[in-house]
Amino acid sequence: MERGAEEMRIRFLGGCGEVGRSAVLIDDKILLDYGVRPADPPEMPMFSRQIAKSLEAVIVSHAHLDHSGMIPSLMNCNNNGLKLFMTPVTCDIAKILWRDTIKLGEEHGIHLFNGEDVHKVVKNAHFLPFRKRFSVNGYECELFNAGHIPGSAAVHLWKESEDISLLYTGDIKMEETRLLESASPDELPHADILIVESTYFGTEHKNRRELEREFVDSVQETIDRGGHAIVPCFAVGRTQEIVMVLHAHGIIPFVDGLGISVFKMLEHHPSFLKDASALAAAFKEAKFVSGKKRKKVLSQPSVVVTTAGMLNGGPVLYYLRKLHDDPRSKVLLTGYQIEGTNGRRLLEEKCVETESGPLKVKAEVEQYDFSAHAGDSELKRLVSHFCRRGTEVVFTMHGENAAEFADWIREQGCEAFAPENGQEYIIE
Repeated sequence: MERGAEEMRIRFLGGCGEVGRSAVLIDDKILLDYGVRPADPPEMPMFSRQIAKSLEAVIVSHAHLDHSGMIPSLMNCNNNGLKLFMTPVTCDIAKILWRDTIKLGEEHGIHLFNGEDVHKVVKNAHFLPFRKRFSVNGYECELFNAGHIPGSAAVHLWKESEDISLLYTGDIKMEETRLLESASPDELPHADILIVESTYFGTEHKNRRELEREFVDSVQETIDRGGHAIVPCFAVGRTQEIVMVLHAHGIIPFVDGLGISVFKMLEHHPSFLKDASALAAAFKEAKFVSGKKRKKVLSQPSVVVTTAGMLNGGPVLYYLRKLHDDPRSKVLLTGYQIEGTNGRRLLEEKCVETESGPLKVKAEVEQYDFSAHAGDSELKRLVSHFCRRGTEVVFTMHGENAAEFADWIREQGCEAFAPENGQEYIIE
C-alpha cells in the first residue's frame, strides 16, 4: 500500500481472544465500540482518562452490551464534545439495555454509569441509515448492514488522500433469519485492512430450518409430557426470532423480560427488519408476563421465552428456582454461552448461581445454535472474498479461536494477526 506522510494506528482495547468488551481505537481519536464482558464482576475494556480525553468520536456497530455496554461511562471523562455515530435503532435498543444495566447495578452494588450519562450519549448521538457517508477526524465513513441484530453495522473508514481503508465487521451474519436480511460480502466495500469477528471459527451452524424443526419438536414434546419449556433468550434479536419461530409452528409462548420492551421499540423501525408484519403477528398472539403473573404461568404445561440469554440475572432465574428439580421440564438455551456465565455453568455442571447460593438443575438442558454470528464456512468465505479483492492485513478478534483463525488466513496467503488486549499496530 502506498501511503502518505501519516499513518493509521490501531489499538485493541478489548475483545481479543475472548467474546465480550469489544473496543478498537483508531489514531487515538476514533473508538469502534466500547463494550462490557458479562462476568462476575463485569469486565471492561482497557481504559485510561488520557484515552477518554483524546477521543473525538465513537462509532457503535450495534447495541449488544459486549459492544456498547460501557459507552455511557465515557461521557464524564471527555470534554471535547464527544460525537457518537450509530443507526437509530441501535441507539433505541442501547438505551433500553443501558437503563437495565443501571437498574441491575443498583441491585448488586455495581455502578458503571448513571441515567445522566445515558442522556448525554443520546444528546451527542448522530443517527445514520446504512450507506450514508459521514466524516470523522479526517476519515470518510459508512455503515453497512451486518445482519446480526436490528441496526447492526459493519463500519468502513477510509482516507482517499492516503489510499488507506479499513472495514470493521463488528458481529456479522451472512444467513437470513425470520427476523433479518443477511449481510452480503458482495455489498461490503473493499478495504486494505479487515478487522473480523471469529466467534464461531471452527464451528459450523446447522441449517436454520432443520434447527427450527428440532427446537420446536423438543418444545412440543416437553409440553406433551406435562413439563415446562424454559427458553432463555437475549432480549435483542433472539427473543423476537424465537417468538416468530414458535408462532410459525402454531405454538403460543409466554414472553417475559426485556425482550418485550425491545419488540415494542422495534415496531417503530420496520425498515431495519425483514418482515415487520410477521413480527407483529407473532407478538400479537404471544402472552406477556411480568411480576406476580409468573406464578400463573407455571400452573399448566407451557413454553416461556425469557431473559437473560446467559442466565446472569433476569426472570429466567425465577423459573429455574421453581423448576430446577422437575425432570419433565427443560431449559432450551438458544445462543452462545460465554465462559464465566451461568449459562456456561449450566451446560458444563448442571448448576447455576443464585442469590441464595448454587442451584442444582435436574430439568433437562439442551442447546440450540440459533446464532446471530457467521459460522465457520461463512467466516472463511468472507475473508477469502476480501483477500481476493486485495485486502492486505486481517485482524481476528471477538472469539476464543481467534489465533487459529489467523493461522488459517495466513495459510491462504494473506497477512493476519490475532492481537492481544492492549496491543497496537501501526499501518504506514
